Amino acid sequence: MNDSPKHTNRLIHETSPYLLQHAHNPVDWYPWGEEALERAKHEQKPILLSIGYSACHWCHVMERESFENEDIAAIMNQLFVNIKVDREERPDLDEIYMNAVQILTRQGGWPMTVFLTPDLKPFFGGTYYPPEDRYGRPGFPKVMYAVIEAYNDKNDQVLEQADQITAQLNQMSNLVTSQENELTEELMTKAFQHYRSQFDSHYGGFGNAPKFPPSMGIPFLLRYWHHSGNVNALEMVELTLQKMARGGMYDQLGGGFHRYSTDARWLVPHFEKMLYDNAQLVVAYFEAYQATQNSFYLDIATETLDYVLREMYDAENGGFYSTQDADSEGVEGKFFVWEPSEVEDIIGEENTEIFCEFYDITPHGNFEGESILHIQTPSDVFARKLGMDQAALDTLLTDCKQKLFTEREKRIKPGLDDKILTSWNGIMIRGMAMGYQLTGKLEYLTACEKSAEFVLTTLSQEDGLLLRTYREGKSHLNAYLEDYSYFIAGLVALYEASFDAKWLTEAERLANIMIEQFADDNGEGFFFTGKAHESLIVQSKSAYDGATPAGASMAVHSLLRLAKHLDKPEFHDKAVNTLKLYFHQMDVMPSGSGQLLCELAFLLSTPKEIAIVGNREDAKTGAMLAALHGMYLPNKIVALSESLDAATLPLLANKSLIDNSTTAYVCENYVCQEPTTDVDAFVEMLS
Repeated sequence: MNDSPKHTNRLIHETSPYLLQHAHNPVDWYPWGEEALERAKHEQKPILLSIGYSACHWCHVMERESFENEDIAAIMNQLFVNIKVDREERPDLDEIYMNAVQILTRQGGWPMTVFLTPDLKPFFGGTYYPPEDRYGRPGFPKVMYAVIEAYNDKNDQVLEQADQITAQLNQMSNLVTSQENELTEELMTKAFQHYRSQFDSHYGGFGNAPKFPPSMGIPFLLRYWHHSGNVNALEMVELTLQKMARGGMYDQLGGGFHRYSTDARWLVPHFEKMLYDNAQLVVAYFEAYQATQNSFYLDIATETLDYVLREMYDAENGGFYSTQDADSEGVEGKFFVWEPSEVEDIIGEENTEIFCEFYDITPHGNFEGESILHIQTPSDVFARKLGMDQAALDTLLTDCKQKLFTEREKRIKPGLDDKILTSWNGIMIRGMAMGYQLTGKLEYLTACEKSAEFVLTTLSQEDGLLLRTYREGKSHLNAYLEDYSYFIAGLVALYEASFDAKWLTEAERLANIMIEQFADDNGEGFFFTGKAHESLIVQSKSAYDGATPAGASMAVHSLLRLAKHLDKPEFHDKAVNTLKLYFHQMDVMPSGSGQLLCELAFLLSTPKEIAIVGNREDAKTGAMLAALHGMYLPNKIVALSESLDAATLPLLANKSLIDNSTTAYVCENYVCQEPTTDVDAFVEMLS
């Protein structure tokens, strides 16, 4: 990066690490805001909008090649008003203009480069452009000259194209509920068949390389297996989770998942680590453990949570950070790869052969001459192959891994994007809460409680509305639908882990704000942006899952559960009507509707309503909770009362101890079973 003071641009006043990375470019960058937009209108200049994020490898490449290049920057400054946006701060802009790029090119990704008219309508765009013709892509200067020539010489055609694209974007958001469409199991069956048709039976996952973690598809398939008994769905889940966790996608030394795999085998990842991937995958692995009782899944989930607490958590304030970079010292993956000689120096000659064979560390390497640790053969099979006791092998591998990890900590680490986002904290709270339920580790509960408190104080406004992002003492940007819906889901999960009713009180308050701010007053569903946001060329109403669940689908998740916890039929109706709005999407695009399909499973399953009355410190209460959390019951709500005075929640009303002993109540579909004080009887009722 060029740190010359003469090159400081307006981004120097931003808090986003991604924007700050570009603050010393010779490009005359503006952040998105009134100053840039007014200049474009006043000068009638087209806008060059560049969107990316701090952990994105190709964003760094384009910055290095083009935005730090004096000649290319001069072209940009002469021809355009240049705006740089962090997609993690402004998902509203990212969604609109990514949809435009996909309309224009049939593909998308980051860095995203979009050219807009002064009234913000997109007319041309793409992703990464090299500095000169390369990789079958035109050079960036050639693209800019062609764009400005078209804009100046064929302005009528450019404006007509911009209007057409904008009309298509609006059409994508104008959904209407069809009254004939019934929410039935047939939608789930069709979705399962779609996933099965895309399934890679060799390596798990869906589709071809590059492969992304199916963070919403896995939970849906588990629910479909649970609902239908179709064991093929569980087999797809298990193969995928095992292959991902044994591949280079997973950090074998430090825990945690990288963003995605560049190949079909989950071997070579893009090395960035995102909070949202790890939050969602933790839930998937915990649920797989509940469904199978295979401790491998439990181990992967807890290692991932431990990684997050170690690397991605502000222990002082309580928030979870956003991302870790793919690059260190300007080289992608450098922090994570090894050579056999390095390994031998650290763990000794006697252990090197076994360790290197197990993790495929070879002289020629599997990634640019070096080796990404991955597991080709499970340890039990590998132990038999060596004629070795498995416990002895596991001990050897664990000891060697710890030594390598300790040595790796001395390397220069990938960059950290330490901004704290409300939405991503919400899904991490959910993962941590589940971790506490299954392991009893108090640090998980403490972390999600501190994160929730941080959002409710530092990321909240005086009028009760949430803010999107925090970094270095500054909270700003009005929160989006996903911020509310993810965080409310996190609060409900936190209540079911801690049984502190204040979290449900806050969840209810925020759910009412979410409906008031984001619900479509003239129809069904929720808008991406709310009444407190600026007006853009489109008010999106999408429920399509990307790398994270759609805000609308998580709104359904939160409202369905709050409706039962709080006896709020209006929340239930809002959720059901939103699901109906996306019937067609679930029907024809199930791979982009995983979260909606999970909520459909909840709706169709007549969820169990479980109330426990008893002291948290009592051994029987602990045994009942351990039994409950150890079972795969995705469609349930849980409440606990330690005293009759605390029984303010509808689910706990009129429920009391029997024989002065911890008592469990299980209700379903408006009918309650006989309460029990016996742990085995409780388990029987649940199953």
